[in-house]
Amino acid sequence: MEQPQQNSKEITELLRAWSDGEAEVLDALLPLVYDELHRQAARFLRRERVGHTLQTTALIHEAYLKLIDQHEVNWQNRAHFFGIAAQAMRRILVDYARQRHREKRGGAGRDLPLEAATLAVSGEKGIDLEALDEALTRLAAMDKRQARIVELRYFSGLSIEDTAEVLRISRATVKSDWKSAKAWLYQEITK
Repeated sequence: MEQPQQNSKEITELLRAWSDGEAEVLDALLPLVYDELHRQAARFLRRERVGHTLQTTALIHEAYLKLIDQHEVNWQNRAHFFGIAAQAMRRILVDYARQRHREKRGGAGRDLPLEAATLAVSGEKGIDLEALDEALTRLAAMDKRQARIVELRYFSGLSIEDTAEVLRISRATVKSDWKSAKAWLYQEITK
């Protein structure tokens, strides 16, 4: 149990050094974050339709390129980094789905299965990724914190504790907002 906490501290130190302009720390950072980025990407792609052509490695690399292109981010800790990584992956997948949709000239949108626990719905087969993105955008206009909690919990797979740490709010607030956001999203997506 010492090793994950040690890695977490090392990642945080490297991220802070990067924020301070030490670009050379990226070489040390990548091996420490790669496995978690891989898990995030694999989690996203497992939810995609069968036959999805975007590969896990391609999603990781594209997200990592977006992350290292960030010059004005003041990295707080590893949870903050993986939260931003989740946003990048979400954008990449939504852009990919939109591109594929355009290529098919009005073909059906790509389904992203949303686990029953995520929306508290049993038997939910899947939802359109573009519809989810649009619903999250509407949610953000009403309640930015709830939308951010959905991104961190669903897209990044962060725990209640890590989400609370990233947003600097209590775990009880995360739980309450998570429950409300899931219910609201379910109503919006199933209209």
